[in-house]
Amino acid sequence: MSTRRIIPTESARPHCHPDQLSSDVVRRILTLRAERQQCAEIIHHRLRQEGVVVSLSSVKRTFQRNGLTRYSQWKKWHIYPERPQPEKPGILVEIDTMTDGVPADRLCAYALIDVCSRWTYAWPTTKINSRLSNLIVKRAQSQAPFQFQLLQSDHGQEFSKWFTKVVGNRGIAHRHTRVRRPTDNGHVERFIRTLQQECLNRNSRSLRVWQKAIPEFIHYYNTERPHMGLGMKTPLEVVRSY
Repeated sequence: MSTRRIIPTESARPHCHPDQLSSDVVRRILTLRAERQQCAEIIHHRLRQEGVVVSLSSVKRTFQRNGLTRYSQWKKWHIYPERPQPEKPGILVEIDTMTDGVPADRLCAYALIDVCSRWTYAWPTTKINSRLSNLIVKRAQSQAPFQFQLLQSDHGQEFSKWFTKVVGNRGIAHRHTRVRRPTDNGHVERFIRTLQQECLNRNSRSLRVWQKAIPEFIHYYNTERPHMGLGMKTPLEVVRSY
């Protein structure tokens, strides 16, 4: 009785790419990187000065394969879910920040506005970051006469993936505007301009003064100031109509 003989076969896939970087080039890339932790663009330029022919993408791939990419787990998601129609207060709340002055003497402010009712909140700070953004949202929600359902922001570092997760744990969705589309957050941009013209420009520039002047202006804006976009109603009057 004859037996079948199985002939072992090996994959025809090549073990290396014909155009892969030589070990010397890879070693030089890693050496330059270790010297000053410079970015791929600078190292690519230095290699060219040394006469080493290599593409920028190859330098970046070498970084990635050796775990040298500067990637943060809290990097922002570039996901754009459908923008909801602001049919009721809280469905869409825009948030943004403003800065004034040089870094050594900088004042900042957070601003939020509900697109439906134009109800607003603002608060001055000396810096901006994700944790402070979360704190500002908490303060705004505690004063708002309605529940925030979705926050919309630009792609600033203060609205990172960490911010998205934290507000999401409190039942508030977070949506980023489209890149290079500032009109997506046009309501809060316009409110910041109003805040500057009608409040900040009328007061001396200091954190202590802003901490007093901004809340007073916000109360006036929400309860007394007629809004042309609301048929000369105040934001609080619109909120109470729902």
